[in-house]
Formats: sequence, C-alpha cells, structure tokens
Amino acid sequence: MSTSKSKSTEWIKIDLHIHTLDDPKDAIDYSAHQLLERAQALGFRVLAITLHDAVFDRREVFADAAAMGILLIPAAEMRLHGADVIVLNVNAEEMAQLKSFDDLRRLRARRGSSIFTIAPHPFYRLGGSIGSRLLQEIDCFDAIEYCHFHVGLFNPNRRAKGVASRFDKPLIATSDAHRLHAFGRHYTSVPMPSALTIENIFTALRNGPLRLTSPACSFTDLMSAIYFVFLAHPLRVRRKFAKR
Repeated sequence: MSTSKSKSTEWIKIDLHIHTLDDPKDAIDYSAHQLLERAQALGFRVLAITLHDAVFDRREVFADAAAMGILLIPAAEMRLHGADVIVLNVNAEEMAQLKSFDDLRRLRARRGSSIFTIAPHPFYRLGGSIGSRLLQEIDCFDAIEYCHFHVGLFNPNRRAKGVASRFDKPLIATSDAHRLHAFGRHYTSVPMPSALTIENIFTALRNGPLRLTSPACSFTDLMSAIYFVFLAHPLRVRRKFAKR
C-alpha cells in the first residue's frame, strides 16, 4: 500500500507501536536491546516502545538506539475510558496526568505539533479498541492505526480506512509486537528527512506521502496468534503477577 510513485526517494522504515518486557501490564519475553538489534538488522530507523500506561524512559536504551542510527521516540499506550491511545514524544509526568480524552485535548493544545497521537486497532473487538467512539473523539488523534492482524474477509482496518479518509487522517501501519518475531513485517515507510528528528518524522507522518507494509496473515500466523492471545499470553501474565 503506497501513496507515492517516486522511485528515486530514499524511504525509511518506522514502527510506532511495540511492547517489550518492560511493559507493566503485558508479559513480554524479549528486551528493548533485543528489539534494537533486530530493528537494526532489518533496517528500521525510527521506533517507539509503547508500554501500557507507562512511558519507556530508560536512558541507556535511547543512547544505544542513537549509536545504532535509530531514532527512539518516548511514548506510551494509555487507556482512557477503556480505549487505548498511543501518545508519542511525551514524558512520565504528562502521562500521569492523562485520565480522560479532555485531558488529552488539553495536552494537545499545550504541546501542539510536538506530540503525535494514534488510535490503535480502533475497530477490533478484543483489548482496548475505541470502536465507534472514535468518531466522537476524532479531534484527539493525528492518525489511525492500520492493525497488523487481518486475513481474508476479516479486516476491521477497512472501517479504519474509511474513517481516516472521511476525517483526512493518515493511516499508520504498525506491528504492535508482543513477540520478537512479529516485529519487522508490519510498518510504515516515510521519505528520509533532511535530519532524523522527532519533529521531522511527525511532519512526514502528517503531510505524507506514506507507504504502508502490512501483509495479510498466513494460516500459520493465524493459528500462532490464536494460541498466543488466548493461551500463552494469559498464562504468562498470571505468572508474572503471581511473582509480585
């Protein structure tokens, strides 16, 4: 999926929705450094580790990412009134005060274009999908996620694409990776900016052109996802919290 016909432009790969074992609510079995190593091997230049209800802020990881030529954006996946929201380029203090969509509106008014918000997996039934409320809260979002999980006739992203077109919002493909092998197949590409900065990446996302890479799940992918979502991951979460 692409919105550009240019053959000479250098494009870079970005993924703005990823989880690691630092996540306080999910049980992930790979570290931020393992993610960076895989990202570097696959040619990614921009990442956001989006922990649930927490900002990833380990300075040594940001330093290692920079040394690898990867821009790591501080971010979080927050749940507001039961709906997940990805907020990019924020700090822990800002996220601690974020309790409602009105709080998000105030944050966006204060920070302007220096933050970027995405509605993740908006029309999927499981998890914290915002659903039809997205229409009511659309002013809170800069972009809408094109979720990685789709196969055949099952593709709730069709509705997300319609909403994005109606409100002139970009679609952003991500991996929402909870397993390391799941990272790298689903991502967004943007033209390489003059300097790899958060400001320039946000400008590229808002103005386009963008290329989305999000292949349909294979039968093996489907069975693996069902096993992970309904069996393996719930068991991991229970074990994780039982140890606390």
